[in-house]
Amino acid sequence: MKLKNILLSTALLATLSACEDMFEPAQENNRGIEEMFSDPNYASGLLGYGYAMLPYDNSSVSDVATDDAVTNDLTSNYSKMALGAWSSSNNPMEQWQARRATIQYLNTFLSIVDQVQWSATTSTNQMYIDKLRGEAYALRALNNFYLLQAHGGWTADGQLLGVPIVFEPEDKDSEFNLPRNTFSDCVNYIFEDLDKAIDLLPLDYANISSNAELPVKYQQIGAEMGGYNLVFGTYQRGRITKRIAEAFKAQVALLAASPAYRDGSGVTSEMAANYAATVLNRIGGISGIDPRGNTWYMNTDELDNMGSGEVTAEILWRGNRTNGDADWDMGITQEKNNFPPTLYGSGRINPTQNLVDAFPMANGFPITDVNSGYSANNPYANRDPRLTEYILYNESEYKGKKIITGLYADSENKTDDGLNRIGTSTRTGYYLRKLLREDCSADPSSLNTKYHFPVRIRYTEIFLAYAEAANDAWGPTGNGGNTYSAYDVIKALRARAGVGTDNGDAYLESIKNDKDKMTELIRNERRIELCFENKRFWDIRRWNLPLNETAKGVRIEQGNNGLIYTLIDVEIRNYQDYMHYGPIPYSEMLKWDNLQQNKGW
Repeated sequence: MKLKNILLSTALLATLSACEDMFEPAQENNRGIEEMFSDPNYASGLLGYGYAMLPYDNSSVSDVATDDAVTNDLTSNYSKMALGAWSSSNNPMEQWQARRATIQYLNTFLSIVDQVQWSATTSTNQMYIDKLRGEAYALRALNNFYLLQAHGGWTADGQLLGVPIVFEPEDKDSEFNLPRNTFSDCVNYIFEDLDKAIDLLPLDYANISSNAELPVKYQQIGAEMGGYNLVFGTYQRGRITKRIAEAFKAQVALLAASPAYRDGSGVTSEMAANYAATVLNRIGGISGIDPRGNTWYMNTDELDNMGSGEVTAEILWRGNRTNGDADWDMGITQEKNNFPPTLYGSGRINPTQNLVDAFPMANGFPITDVNSGYSANNPYANRDPRLTEYILYNESEYKGKKIITGLYADSENKTDDGLNRIGTSTRTGYYLRKLLREDCSADPSSLNTKYHFPVRIRYTEIFLAYAEAANDAWGPTGNGGNTYSAYDVIKALRARAGVGTDNGDAYLESIKNDKDKMTELIRNERRIELCFENKRFWDIRRWNLPLNETAKGVRIEQGNNGLIYTLIDVEIRNYQDYMHYGPIPYSEMLKWDNLQQNKGW
């Protein structure tokens, strides 16, 4: 009876609350900007929006629109895009709306950050202002970078344009019909924001143990250790730091110095290499390469024992760790989506033969080289170890069983993992292994989730950015005054992977004085190291490489003398040359006549 009365009272209160305006007008729940000045929690929500809307995908999505993968999900917008449905009104790669909305929040925050009372202590209040302003500048730069990457391009009249740059919060009286800034101007504005962030933010969030360790500028305003640790201490880990802002700068510079943009960006490969070197020098250059960085997603000891906000030697910036089992949670979703059908997965991402062929032999030679030892009748033998670590191919051992993707006739091997057996089978003869934890179980009757975290920036990406830019600027063995060259980086990354370790990497040695061949190798190493991390689509475009490469697979059948491997076409891609540069959204073009569209759209 008591529980019944409680429930009845709760329902009555809810009814009275819902009908409050029957008795008198309800107060509107609209809070003005002025209220933020005395309510830091309210004000920080603006900055929080910038973090909530970070433009990172937590799983592999865009690779299925490239020559690296296809998907068996026939409703995928990325797949439809690759098959010819991409337009200015149907753009899965669009960043316009989300990025511009986020920039509006950040601009509003920057306009009020120094008017909010973050702390009653004057020195602590100033430290909060500096840190929060630095974060907002970095987040604004990041959002403008993703806008530029998705929508910057050459117009029909030969201009390389970016996006409209907006520095102030917009209201009903603002001028919305803005022209696009030049690509070069956008890059410079992004650099300016990042430089401001770098000046304001700590290298890392870490506690100090005495007032003597305070930065001079805070000693001068009378700050104390306790206040500093509150603002810049370990509790803040996971938020943007100087180190992360420097990595952003390296990413922006690499884009701007790439073949698709360099003629109008004002950024040189030398600049891009030096910005990357700034990041790498902080970890000792080549000596800072994580020996297990290429298998970060399966280093379970690190994943399972990572403290709050901590990162590994490979990870420069990451999102929150999670091991939940909800459909949206990373704890099991990737495995449920991508395990083969016999492991209760949907086999969504299918690596292509194109990507498999990009992996060299263990001796370092490409499979097309006469010195490689490659055999088309035994194609997975003696290959780069990363092939086994990243891709499930026919007869791979995984989770204690043999994965058969071939079309064998005998009952023992004829499983749903075979090519095109059922709707969740592979379409290429391959399944994804990278990003997945083998110790997870996707069996609905015994789900077993494990820790995952979204990786935002890996050090390997920055090493590869340096190698690409340094080779272009100074050649394979030049270093421009740094202590390592493109050759040094690639040799170290290949050695880490176990490539060329038995012969001194003879292939790399044979091309180390050939800039063009080194360019090809660096691009191939980037393709392998960063596969399924949503990089390939943007790399193909910024390098001006063909978008239309047919996605291939393999049909494997039993012959009289062993297995027969037959190359098959899986998807004939339908891109146009102008699609190296993404469109301005059609809806925006209808609204604002000062916007210019990129050529072809």
